[in-house]
Amino acid sequence: MRKKSIILISATILLTLVAAAVAQTNAKPRPSPAATAEAALNGKKITIAYSQPSMRGRKIMGGLVPYDQVWRTGANDATTLKTEADLNIGGTTVPAGTYTLYSLPSAGTWKLIINKQTGQWGTEYHSEQDLARVDMKKESLSSPVETFVINFEPKTNPTAIVMEWENTKLSVPISAAK
Repeated sequence: MRKKSIILISATILLTLVAAAVAQTNAKPRPSPAATAEAALNGKKITIAYSQPSMRGRKIMGGLVPYDQVWRTGANDATTLKTEADLNIGGTTVPAGTYTLYSLPSAGTWKLIINKQTGQWGTEYHSEQDLARVDMKKESLSSPVETFVINFEPKTNPTAIVMEWENTKLSVPISAAK
């Protein structure tokens, strides 16, 4: 009986190791890798987790990122904002917590959408969950940015959330809520 138990345990361990090795071999890196933008506001952490699509020769603004349709603001999983501080983003109070960020691109003014639903895939959007839609400042870049990037400027006590891709720079003011 003891010999059978040892054989069974050994076989289980072996199968587990083989399954892990196969899963590792089949895992391919995503074409749009995960990225994080982090900042501290009055000592409290703010994080935006997103995926970074690249141009790869494609038309981005008005093409891959269609105008007048909600965009996931990145790729893959939904872009997530986590804040330990109550924020003012573009004139709207955003209480400490976790949110999803979407965008509404246009040839003119863009809107940043702060949505209360979290944990979903990037294309799952429900407007009834919107906390706010705020205008973003749009500027043209002098040279193209190949890979989508989100940053806080500056990193400590930031005054803006900035997004850059292709020939477009977007920003929205951020501060501590009063």
